[in-house]
Amino acid sequence: MPDPITVVGIGADGWPGLSPAARAAVESADVVMGSTRQLALVPTGLRVAWPSPLSEALPGLLSQYAGQRICVLASGDPTFHGIGTTLVRMLGADAVRVIPHPSSVSLACARLGWPQDQVQVVSLVNQPVERLHPHLQPGRLLLILSRGAQTPAEVAQLLVARGYGSSEFTVLEQLGGPTERVRRSRAADWSEDVDALNVIAIACEGPVLSTAPGLPDDAYENDGQLTKREVRAVTLSRLAPVPGQLLWDVGGGAGSIAIEWSRHHPSCRAIAVERNGDRAKRLERNAAALGASVTVVEGAAPAALDGLEAPDAIFIGGGATAAGMFDACWGALKPGGRLVTNGVTLETESLIADWYKSHGGDLVRLSVQRASAVGTMTGWRPAMPVTIWSVVK
Repeated sequence: MPDPITVVGIGADGWPGLSPAARAAVESADVVMGSTRQLALVPTGLRVAWPSPLSEALPGLLSQYAGQRICVLASGDPTFHGIGTTLVRMLGADAVRVIPHPSSVSLACARLGWPQDQVQVVSLVNQPVERLHPHLQPGRLLLILSRGAQTPAEVAQLLVARGYGSSEFTVLEQLGGPTERVRRSRAADWSEDVDALNVIAIACEGPVLSTAPGLPDDAYENDGQLTKREVRAVTLSRLAPVPGQLLWDVGGGAGSIAIEWSRHHPSCRAIAVERNGDRAKRLERNAAALGASVTVVEGAAPAALDGLEAPDAIFIGGGATAAGMFDACWGALKPGGRLVTNGVTLETESLIADWYKSHGGDLVRLSVQRASAVGTMTGWRPAMPVTIWSVVK
């Protein structure tokens, strides 16, 4: 068996901060790989700086130096949003030896006196800043892993736009190193230049926009093609979002089902299929504004479903009457997956009734009435009733 690749976590304190075991791993390696900044922190022989993009080049790089003792440098704890996780996924746990260093989260919590088990960590290293939206809730403690020197300003700007400008905003630079610096302000007052190696801490203070199903309808830009709030909440309860799972939202419209599925948990993903180009662009804007992980596919289903990753749940919100729609969705759905269809027209309800007879499941009809003005008084105005069919494969 070849020697395992050793992954050494290193902090801003560099070589002096490494344990004896970590130093020995670096010194005994035939080749040391890492970022240019990390390689400059260690006294060693053959150094190989990471190319960009790393994910595409990494297999070839490891193959080039196969048979040699390889040491990989990683920031902080290599299995916490780090290269250690990538290597284990590629090569298997037995082929990788990890020597961790305190993570930036551990160091930040130590400086701030925050309980680490009550902190939500969000990485913006490879994600847009909008992914913060679902995590912005009153009283939450957030630690943001920055992409670089520009990230604090981007985060502060987003906080102000969301009404979180009064949140306590702390930027911690070069944690653990000789030039460590910690600066605090309110998000609305932030205007500093920072080092590229930084972590952002936020004590959230602002309005509620829950991750529970049933956001207000006005949270979405729409042209009327929107699953209304109460129906959306019931529909999502039938789809049963699970962390790590994938939803198809077929006939996405404004994207409310896909977006609220994705907001359930950071690892939830959705693919929204929408044939109308304007609506597809609007759906993308809604997903960005609410920080949801939604991929938009522009095209008419069922043809547009070909080649998509198999889903754990499917919502048919539009186009249910298209020829072959149900068969295509049912065939693609994973075993144990959930399929939900809503209908408001007689034609769609007729199809739903046939599917219910042949596949079973749960069939309900939901009627919602909203209070509104009737002259100088208040009365109930009914919305169109919605038939909801849900079934487990």
